[in-house]
Amino acid sequence: MSGLIGYYVHHQGDGHRQRALSIAHCAPERFVMLGTGLAQRTDGLRCVDLDDDRPAIGEYIDPLSPEDCLHYAPLHHAGIQRRIATVAQWIARARPALFVIDVSVEVAMLARLAGVPTVYVRLSGRRDDAAHCQAFRAAHALLVPFHADLDDVATPHWVRNKTWYAPGISRGHSDAQVDDHRILVVSGAGGGMWDAAALRAAAASLPQYTWRVIGQLAPPGDLPINVEFRGWVEDADAQIAAAAIVVGHAGDGTVSSVLAARRPFICLPQTRPYDEQGSKARRLAELGAAVVLERLPDPTEWPEIIRRARSLNPRDQARLHVVGGAQSACEWLLATAERST
Repeated sequence: MSGLIGYYVHHQGDGHRQRALSIAHCAPERFVMLGTGLAQRTDGLRCVDLDDDRPAIGEYIDPLSPEDCLHYAPLHHAGIQRRIATVAQWIARARPALFVIDVSVEVAMLARLAGVPTVYVRLSGRRDDAAHCQAFRAAHALLVPFHADLDDVATPHWVRNKTWYAPGISRGHSDAQVDDHRILVVSGAGGGMWDAAALRAAAASLPQYTWRVIGQLAPPGDLPINVEFRGWVEDADAQIAAAAIVVGHAGDGTVSSVLAARRPFICLPQTRPYDEQGSKARRLAELGAAVVLERLPDPTEWPEIIRRARSLNPRDQARLHVVGGAQSACEWLLATAERST
């Protein structure tokens, strides 16, 4: 048995990859990342690129999936068959001490059936369905990338007792000078509720601010003078730290960066399975760490929303963050791998 730790990275959005990079870079010799589309995107870390499990454009995939035990298992999908074979072959060859799953019930069960202890990354929301519970029970331990106080209040005690909470997993934030007239809109890779018309209207209602947009939101054709689009950036943490106000979703990466920088936060949770972002956003609001909006506001509502965001107490955000969270998570995984051998 080797001392390697496999780290499976899901390809929905980019938060899973960013989290894996933050942790694995703390001990690069110990981790191998596995996932779809990872080639040339791991900052020099070893990786195994897996076949895509999504249907091709126009391809029919039998939607049948045994919902009582699995989440995504369409029949006769060649990509899935090849990726499962690749993972199994890597396990047989590398004989890892531990496998981190971020996230996939199917890969978690494959690794466990292959005799590898697993750590399942548990995300926000109500994940009490049979498939999730099966992966949680089979795992050696669970890793949650946020503070325990942000966990869904309905999470069962047996799940909490098996969980190691790891707030502060990010790739670091900048101490850059804050631009008091900049609103940063963070649009993640997973999609969201913003559109060009809504952004144009919001910017027109607050012309004293520059609205900078990062992420995958497409710019409108007639760009207002106080709106700038930066597209996909690699320094999102620094951009967040330098903004007067951050407007974004409730994904783990964005929330972690905002809490680290203690910036006024206007949160528009995106619709996700298991109420993932809705659950996190409600806890942020209850703890005084964000102004949460369930819909895009009318233009006339923005001045009051900005005022509310500026009135948030940074101490309420600071207590939900731990400096060096990625290093702590890495050390815990290394210790877990040692204990499981």
